[in-house]
Amino acid sequence: MSGVAVDVVDVSKRYRLYHERNQSLKASVMRGRRARYEEFWALRDVSLQVREGTAYGLVGENGSGKSTLLKCMARILRPDQGRITTHGKVSALLELGAGFHPELSGRENVFLNGSILGLSKKQLLSRFDEIVGFAGLEQFIDAPVKNYSSGMYVRLGFSVAINVDPDILLIDEVLAVGDAEFQRRCGDKFAELRAQGKTIVIVTHALGTVKEMCDEAALLEHGVIQTVGNATEVVDRYLGDVFAVGAAADAEGADAPRLSRPSIERVDLLDAQGRPAEGARTGDAVTLRFHFALPAPLVAPVLVASFHTLDGLEVSRPGVPMTALFGGTVPSAGAVDLDIARLPVLAGTYEITAAITEAGVVSGVPDRAHALRIVVDRGAGNEEHGVVSLGGQWKLAAHGVAT
Repeated sequence: MSGVAVDVVDVSKRYRLYHERNQSLKASVMRGRRARYEEFWALRDVSLQVREGTAYGLVGENGSGKSTLLKCMARILRPDQGRITTHGKVSALLELGAGFHPELSGRENVFLNGSILGLSKKQLLSRFDEIVGFAGLEQFIDAPVKNYSSGMYVRLGFSVAINVDPDILLIDEVLAVGDAEFQRRCGDKFAELRAQGKTIVIVTHALGTVKEMCDEAALLEHGVIQTVGNATEVVDRYLGDVFAVGAAADAEGADAPRLSRPSIERVDLLDAQGRPAEGARTGDAVTLRFHFALPAPLVAPVLVASFHTLDGLEVSRPGVPMTALFGGTVPSAGAVDLDIARLPVLAGTYEITAAITEAGVVSGVPDRAHALRIVVDRGAGNEEHGVVSLGGQWKLAAHGVAT
């Protein structure tokens, strides 16, 4: 078992939210009282451990306390209660380019910012070419940074911070800086740091990144830890909570005449024998049964479904003209099946949503208020990454093929 790189024990952080402020001694005397404020607890009794050599994600909605916790880890903020212990050199990618002087050149700012981050002049000289090359700013390094574009500015700040050679790297919403090529280099750099056994703590709303990069994660809500564990499971729970809230709001805010509109009453998952199933495996034969209500007749009703991951990636959107299925008039209520001979999606949690609309006006994501969530376990195929199984078979190339 790896050692603990970051140990957070019963940490709480409080802010004062002022309703009015005394801007001067005179204002204080005239009012005859101190400025009024209320206390806001950004963190409440937060405890977690980040193991050495792992990547750890902090997820949650805006205002949940993620960035506050990261700043406490970086010792930018001091907790009001509890303690945080770090083992090793810490580098924080929080506000890229903080400390840059606009009148100085990129070269001068590399040495200025690097010294702020704890590098000696000798270290900066030995890493200078690597820093500039990583940022892709060789041509502009002697120009004042006030003339840099915003992308050039943050790329240089990122490149300096990433080359500090930390034991613990704290990252707050800076994974999407620069163009596609620079992001690729960033991904390669993070993979290199992980291979070197560095510890990474990430705050981001890019939940796919958390699943891909992180070993463990913590879900925060209003400054309180809700769950800690495997990154994929934590992200799925977070997205599930968001979905449940959204579905409840949709149901509560639905118009009264809903019964006069076509709707999907529910979606069932059936196994190969036609029995109700809670989940499936990759490669299984399954059936999706859509129960519908059609109070008012439509000229050309179409049932459209969406199969998507919890973080919103649409895997497939099958649809069918209902008149073709029923050979003419569609009844006011009934059910239709979608038989899938081989479920192609890899292990994970997925949602199926569906709606009925008129032919020619199918648009948008089907009504999420009528969703089926299914858990797919690993089955046929050896793929572990991605979304779908190609179902192919590996074999030796035919003899005589030119190499």
